Amino acid sequence: MMAPIFKKLAKEMENDAVFAKVDTNQVYQLSSRYNVRSIPTFIFFYNGKKQNEFSGAGEGQLRQYAQSVIAKSQRDNIVLTKDALVKYYEEMGEKGKDVDPIIKKCADMLKSNKSGDCLGQPARELAKRLSKKYKTPPPLEPRFTDDDRHPKSDSSSQQKAKPNTSSTPDKPNLHLASKDELLKELESRLEAEQDAAMEEEDDDDAEFEHGWAPGDFPERVTIIGGGPAGIAAAIYAARAGLEPVVVAPPMGGQLQGKGVDVENYPGMVNVTGPAVIAVMRDQAVAFGTAFEAESVVTVDASQRPFRVVTNSSVIETHAIIVATGAESNWLNVTGEWEMRGGGVSSCATCDGAIYHGKHVIVVGGGDTAMEDALVLARTSQSVTLVHRRDTFRASKILAQRVIEHPKITIKYNTIVEEIVGALPPAEASDDDDDIDLDKPVQKVVTGANLYNKQTNEHYTMSCDAVFVAIGHTPATSFLKDVVAFDPDRPGYVKVLEGTTKTSVPGIFAAGDVADSMYRQAITSAGSGAMAALDAERWLSEEGLGNEKEEFEAELLRELMGDDDEKDDIGYNAYDDVTIKGVKETVAATAGSEL
Repeated sequence: MMAPIFKKLAKEMENDAVFAKVDTNQVYQLSSRYNVRSIPTFIFFYNGKKQNEFSGAGEGQLRQYAQSVIAKSQRDNIVLTKDALVKYYEEMGEKGKDVDPIIKKCADMLKSNKSGDCLGQPARELAKRLSKKYKTPPPLEPRFTDDDRHPKSDSSSQQKAKPNTSSTPDKPNLHLASKDELLKELESRLEAEQDAAMEEEDDDDAEFEHGWAPGDFPERVTIIGGGPAGIAAAIYAARAGLEPVVVAPPMGGQLQGKGVDVENYPGMVNVTGPAVIAVMRDQAVAFGTAFEAESVVTVDASQRPFRVVTNSSVIETHAIIVATGAESNWLNVTGEWEMRGGGVSSCATCDGAIYHGKHVIVVGGGDTAMEDALVLARTSQSVTLVHRRDTFRASKILAQRVIEHPKITIKYNTIVEEIVGALPPAEASDDDDDIDLDKPVQKVVTGANLYNKQTNEHYTMSCDAVFVAIGHTPATSFLKDVVAFDPDRPGYVKVLEGTTKTSVPGIFAAGDVADSMYRQAITSAGSGAMAALDAERWLSEEGLGNEKEEFEAELLRELMGDDDEKDDIGYNAYDDVTIKGVKETVAATAGSEL
């Protein structure tokens, strides 16, 4: 776990950097804005600008990036003051030189500089140029000193300068305090330390809230995947009393990575993909779903109950619902990752309406690319289809429709080398580079650099969006040799038509792992509900109920069972009543005499 390492480095570097932890499930706007797609993700800022980013767990990399940004801040912690520059020119024989324009020009070179001073990298460059001209550099001073970073009160400095000899100090010194005062101060400090420790413990526990913990009995349903299909299955299974466990990383999936608003999911208006998942997750938790924030390594279906193996745990379960989805294939070119949600997309049906009346590019040559081009041609001003070969792999009828469409232009034998972008106009003209969470910070697409393999021509084409349609890869590698796959659709799980049942009884598939046709959040959610219903019926047919409750009920029956000496008439609470009181004693005595 990276949490202890993160805290250790935060303590170690507390004088040089600020370490902040953000719960992306709660503040999902940040995960969308900075394209956070996995946990943990570390982003490093300096002077309000993002410097580096990496995902995964590694103390060495975290330390390296942290030290790098700290070193940059220390290098730039310099200032060339006006007085120092005036004195410098006097020493160089140019007394009376007007230094105000020089200072202003130096200060303006740093857009985030509001102080009007010559500082940071521009100050260093100015000093270098003056040194080259006059053979000696002007004096540079630290912008912030240790005293600036850790200001001390006047009273404390006075105390250091002169010992406090007052008989009534604000805080008792050790040699003046009484025993009671020392005990009181010690108790106060211990309480403060305990409170701080409890806050840290609560902070850690928040990461594992509603987390799964191993029990004495197998789970009835384990759902692999935390997207719309997996969460919908969890909601239905939880409401049926199956107490499902969802195994999925906290972040990930196509919907989690959508930075733009989700406009084609009923009931969701002006919300992003992470916001949709956050609401779904809260609903699943409300009905009793547990979460295991891990990735599945393999599934062992050779024994019953099944065994779901993750990086750190093994979950025994009677039924499994696979809802890991299918990842879009990407071009892996410069600009593609940075501008996802800012004009780069893999779903024309999801995001096409955003670019109504604009120029768009579609990359691909299969059925998906043809369908996306035709969908976009309905609303976009123009569509350019870029394909790396001279013929399409798509079906003939779809390819012919694309070729004949008046809004679609085809670029054969052409590949995308880079996706070009820029900050939105409002952002680009803003002089304040500090982080503003209410403003978008990512670039938006302005064009693409293309290369024609036949003519060896490199050129740039302007556009407002690039739709990558080169196929999908289902996240089903952990199911190899476990269930049957569709022979006509490599990687997709084969299910019985009209159901979510796979070739292995007790294992069900929902969402994009079995759907190569629609691949929509709403259809995935629907198939997730189907999988939960199928799993519930299968468990009932197999007689696999709640073993924990059955065990407790059986144990209770044994504890409440009748003794062998008594007739089998059931338990009577009055058998244990001790008769007290005069009337009761008389009646009891009379009864015994009779």
